Order: sequence, then C-alpha cells, then structure tokens
Amino acid sequence: MKIERLLRLRRVLKRKKPEFLRQNWFRFPKLGEKWRRPKGRHSKVRRHEKGKGFLPKPGYRSPKEVRGLHASGLKEVRVFTPEEVKNLDPKKHAIRIAAQVGRRKRIEIMNLAKQAGIRVLNPLRTEGEK
Repeated sequence: MKIERLLRLRRVLKRKKPEFLRQNWFRFPKLGEKWRRPKGRHSKVRRHEKGKGFLPKPGYRSPKEVRGLHASGLKEVRVFTPEEVKNLDPKKHAIRIAAQVGRRKRIEIMNLAKQAGIRVLNPLRTEGEK
C-alpha cells in the first residue's frame, strides 16, 4: 500500500520537474542537451536568474523507497543467461533481457520467466504483434 502511494507521488513529482538542460545548448549544437553544471563567474543559470533555466537540487528527487524501481513497483533486473532467472522472486523482480542476448537464449529466458511468473519488460515480439 505504501509503495503504491509513493509510486503515485513519484509520477506526480516527475510531471512537475523541469527539464535540466545545459547552459547555451540551443546556441551551440555541439554541446548537446546533456546536463553540465554551470561554473562561469557571470553565469546567469548558476546565479539562479529568472528565465535562464533550472539547476538540479535534492528537492527534485523521488522518495527513497521507490527510487530505482520500475513504474510497476518491481525491481528491474538485467538478465544475460537463463540461470539468472531461476533465483528471482516474481513478487519483487521484473526482468529486462540484455541487448546482446541472442534470439535462441532470449526465447529460453522468456520461457523460464513465464513458468516462474516473472514479468519480462522487453519481450521478444513476433511479426504479427505490435
């Protein structure tokens, strides 16, 4: 019950959180939008001037109990081999199959997960599915 409430709160907070963009990202495309702390002496962003962008602060963080959890409330576990699926708890864990895992092993992992009742976050899609 408590986790569901915190997940709901995290969703609400995430909607309110501004995008943290790098200073002058629009002026110089090679900078990219990835956040970098402004360090300049005259930086308007560093001085928190209105309309110049936002600085990340601890207050924007999500609640500690749900930090790092998937939106479903399950802990996301990256899986490389079928053996890794065997010691996971379906009530606590959801698996994400690593990108470098091939088709044959992926199918094997998905079958094991289905038998154990574990949720697969990136299942293999056939041509008929969307």
